[in-house]
This record gives sequence, structure tokens and C-alpha cells, in this order.
Amino acid sequence: MHDIRSIRDNPAAWDAALSRRGVPPMSSSVLRIDEARRAAIHAAETAQAEQNKASKSVGAAKAKGDDAEFERLRALVGEKKAEVSQMQTKAKELDSELNDLLMGVPNLPHDDVPEGADEDSNVEIHRWGAPRTFDFKPVEHFEIPAVQPGMDFETAAKISGTRFMVLSGAVTRIHRALAQFMLDTHVEEHGLTETWAPVLVRPEMMYGTGQLPKFGEDSYETTNGWWLIPTSEVTLTNMVHGETVEAASLPRRMTAHSQCFRSEAGSAGRDTAGILRQHQFEKVEMVSITHPEQSRAELDRMTTCAQAILEKLGLPYRTVVLCTGDMGFGARRTHDIEVWLPGQNTYREISSCSVCGDFQARRMNARFKPAEGGKPEFVHTLNGSGLAVGRCLIAVLENGQQADGSVELPEALHPWLRGKTRLTADGLLA
Repeated sequence: MHDIRSIRDNPAAWDAALSRRGVPPMSSSVLRIDEARRAAIHAAETAQAEQNKASKSVGAAKAKGDDAEFERLRALVGEKKAEVSQMQTKAKELDSELNDLLMGVPNLPHDDVPEGADEDSNVEIHRWGAPRTFDFKPVEHFEIPAVQPGMDFETAAKISGTRFMVLSGAVTRIHRALAQFMLDTHVEEHGLTETWAPVLVRPEMMYGTGQLPKFGEDSYETTNGWWLIPTSEVTLTNMVHGETVEAASLPRRMTAHSQCFRSEAGSAGRDTAGILRQHQFEKVEMVSITHPEQSRAELDRMTTCAQAILEKLGLPYRTVVLCTGDMGFGARRTHDIEVWLPGQNTYREISSCSVCGDFQARRMNARFKPAEGGKPEFVHTLNGSGLAVGRCLIAVLENGQQADGSVELPEALHPWLRGKTRLTADGLLA
């Protein structure tokens, strides 16, 4: 959500920032509605003052026995009352129109975000690890002999349809161990607070983090109006929905492991093989609620937390800054972390860390009390994957695959597998 006062003060700068995201100038439309709304509010206040003045004079006229003046003033009070109601209704309608318009406008990018129309203009800022050299041709995760007994797409399709999976046996255990490893690392080493929250939320929570109204088709709505979360960013960020917190409580750093649900609207035909793009999947999410002065540094910290998981697992990756045309709706700057997948011979996104500034906070009305006193200010919010569990499973399996069809598992994961170190070619942990 955007600050209407900022748009009034410098509409050209607002339009210029939006243009970097490929959005045409909008300030004239916004300010036209805003001016009409303010005029209606002023008219209602003026009519209310005139109504109050006339009301005070009605009694005086009656006391004097001036029936004509009494009737005139009484009629005037009725007219002004109707005018107040009309102008208040008009102001409310214009306020709703303005709110609806601004709800559909993306966040403004930070000045240091590279310009570009799509992913081809993203800029690499960090790289870690060297892709392994294989003495055989590596295959994709679902083609590895060790994995095939534990990854069943036919049964999933029978139960639920395409873009679902059934995991069983050792592969399921590795998947669970990865999530536990991520959570424990974020809590014990990165200082995040583990949180468990619902996966069904009210629509205002989806509005708060920006999934609604523009991206409703990307998520699932239940028949009673709840929404299944696309990520626990929705629940964790909305923990401060409508709240005014103490500055001393910031930053609030949270993590959660949850089921996530996405319709994948618009992705027909993309990444249909394997478990890379599913309707239901698991993520370990990170969310930070910060003081405005801390949010940019917090983005770098959050990115480092996500990168640390991959480094502990020995998985090569690179980190890129998304260009203006590739950023998400609510982001001001985004760091995507892409893990190396030898089966595809490319890097694929496994985490996306974004700073949103006060964009979500305005939608949620989430504020903090400055330590030095004064008027409450909007908090800043950040979110990032730490990591996508299914995609991490893909990376572990593909990078660890052996010529005999088995998979060597990362040493960092061994304690969460009770000392098991490999997935045999017949799909058993050993």
C-alpha cells in the first residue's frame, strides 16, 4: 500500500519509480480521486457546521415566537443533515475507490535495484561452491534408481491430480530430516523464533501481505471464505496485523515449517516433471518485522541465513538481485538464491528473500512506538525461504547421485537421519 501524502508531495517521483517496474503513470488518476474525496469531506464538514449553527438558532427563534424563522431554520437543519449524509457517503465511496486502486499498485523498487524487463536482467552478486564433475551423465531426481521406489506420481495423480506427489519410505524421511535440519539451524544458530501457525487464513490476512486482491487466482479459497496460505509469510507477517508494538521488541525474527498451497496459475506446461513445481509443498519460511532503519541490513542478514543452509549441505549456489521487471508485487528489493541441479545442468531458485519496506505494514496497519516518543510509525517487513524443502530434496538427491544409482547424503544431515549416510540403489537408508 502506498502513502497518499507521498504521492501528493511528489507525484512525478512516484510515477518515475513505477515506470521502472513497467507500470504506466498513475499519479493523475490517484490524485483526481483523492482531490474529489477531500472535497467531499470538506463539503460534509462545512454542511455539518452550518447544521450545528442552524440547530442552535432554532430554539432561540421559537423562544421569540418567530414562527417563520423557526420553520426556516428547521427546514435548513433538515437540508444540511441530508447534505452531510450525502457528502459522507460520497467521501466513503471515493475512499473505497482510492483504496482499491492503490491496493493493485506494486511496491516501489529501491534505487539500487537493477532495471530490466525479465530474469535476463538479474544481476549475480554472490556464488559459492563448484558444481561437481561427474564421470557419468547425471539424471534428474525422479530418474535416480534410489529415488524411484519412494516417489510415486501415478498414485498422487489418482488421488489428487497432476502436480501432486506421494513420497514414501527413505525419501520421505530425508524430506522430513531436511525440514528439521533447517528449523534447528535457524533457531539455534540464526536466532529466529520457531513458530507454528494455521494454514487457513481470513481474506484480510491475504490482503495484508499482498496476495489479494490482484493474485487471488494463484491461491485456493475455501467455500467458507478462508484461504490456504501460499507460504507462511502470510501468517507470520500478519502476527502484527493491526498492532502497535514497542520499538524495543524489534526486530522480530520468526521461522515456521508449513504446508503451502499454490494453484500455479499461468504455469501450464512449465516444470511438470518431478516435484519442482507442485500445488502442495513444504517450506521453512523466515519473516522479520523491523525498524525502518534496520530493514535493508536485515535483508542481507536473512539472505545469509538462507545461504548458510546450502553451505552446510555442500550444495553449490549463486545469489542474484532481481531486476525491476522480475521482482514480486510487494518487494522493494529481492535476492534470489539458486541452487545447482546437475540433472538439469542449471541453477534453479530455492529461496527468495525480499524487503518490503512499509508496503505490507500499511495494508496491515502495523506500527511501532518510537523509543524517543512521538507518533507511531509503520514497521518494515521482510520474508524469505529458508528453504523450500522439496527443492532442497531435489538438490540433495541430484548432487549426491552415484554411478550405481545410489545417493550419498550430505554429512550435515547425518545427525537428523540417526547416522544414516546414503540412500542405496534399491531405495533404503544405510
